[in-house]
Amino acid sequence: MVNVVYYAKGDILLSQLLNEVPLEGQGIKIKGKKGEVLRVEKINEKKYHVQVEFLKEDKNKKK
Repeated sequence: MVNVVYYAKGDILLSQLLNEVPLEGQGIKIKGKKGEVLRVEKINEKKYHVQVEFLKEDKNKKK
C-alpha cells in the first residue's frame, strides 16, 4: 500500500492509503467535486503526490 496525497492549487485536499496510484489524465471525484489528475510525482517508494484540477460546473445549469 502507498500513501497518496492529493493537491489542488497548492492546498492539500486528501491523503489516502491506496493499493494503486492514480494515472495522469484519470477522472477523479474528491469531496463531491469532479476533477482530473494532472500530474503524479513519486516522492519515495511509498509516497506519491497527485496534482488535481477540478472541472468547472455551472450552478445555474438546468437538468
